[in-house]
Amino acid sequence: MDTAEISKAEPVSVSLTQDADKSLDDELQQLLQTLPKEEGWSGSSFYLYQGFWCSARRLKVVVSFQTHFPVSDSNVILASLPKCGTTWLKALTFSTLYRNQFARDENPLRTSTPHQLVRQLEYNVYVNNPCPNLKNMCVYKPWLFATHIPYASLPTSIKDSNCKIVYICRNPMDTFISLWVFISKLRDENKELLSLDEAFDKFCHGICGFGPFFDHVLGHWKASQENPDKILFLKYEDLKEDISCEVKQLAMFLGVPFTEDEEKQGVVEEIATICSFENLKELEVNKKGLFIPGIPNESYFRKGKVGDWRNYFTPSMVERLEKLIHQKLDASGLAFELSSKTSKA
Repeated sequence: MDTAEISKAEPVSVSLTQDADKSLDDELQQLLQTLPKEEGWSGSSFYLYQGFWCSARRLKVVVSFQTHFPVSDSNVILASLPKCGTTWLKALTFSTLYRNQFARDENPLRTSTPHQLVRQLEYNVYVNNPCPNLKNMCVYKPWLFATHIPYASLPTSIKDSNCKIVYICRNPMDTFISLWVFISKLRDENKELLSLDEAFDKFCHGICGFGPFFDHVLGHWKASQENPDKILFLKYEDLKEDISCEVKQLAMFLGVPFTEDEEKQGVVEEIATICSFENLKELEVNKKGLFIPGIPNESYFRKGKVGDWRNYFTPSMVERLEKLIHQKLDASGLAFELSSKTSKA
């Protein structure tokens, strides 16, 4: 499969045999009966699996991914919570890692969404087959995939290998607002969405897809501190502050540092520009259609700003989440910048 073919490819859909599918469903039903359960944000239920919250539909895929994902030391995994900069990280990493595998004026991002080029393991790789042929999904080498699963629950094949993991996080206030608005636009009309206050209460109690937020962030943060050569920890706010510096750090971590000639030729700036929120939002491919079932491509591009939470939060919400931030992060060495300087970005 060449680049043109993968750019036009539909979401992976390889059917299981009926017996295999039934066996997996039976095991899932048995597992669900043993797990704590809470109401989600849009009518479906969340189950607490290995310390993180997940819908029943997504849990089936997660188990397949954990059980069957093969890995080599050259692979790259992008990790994040939903609505923390996943789309941006996919675009930046794809353009940086593979920049010498296509012409500078032919970046596939011009005709394919970041989610087509960097597939999400639990959304469109393992959805219809517990053992998909990953070779058919990867034109470029090394393989590049993305996941929302917490670090502790990643497959052993990933954690015990030398493959690189790039993690991006975002301050919890903007993460919450971005997630709530995203879900409100995609919700089933037959199901009632929680109010902002109700969803906020659940978020503060850790109940959100692949959360709790702080457990997810701290898991990757601590792992990156223990093994910085394997895990690069990025912040959405730092990317907004100095994208060129962060892209050069990303390239160095991936083992493909920019050469002196590339920097003189403006390659870093080119990547920053084509991957910018403003550019990606205006590309025709991101304005129409969908790649992940049920999620229009345009829904991934709302504002792309830091500090939008100020347009939604009440003083009591700010106070509650600030206390939670201090409680969860004070002893970790990790901090989020929530000052007026950052919030105006």
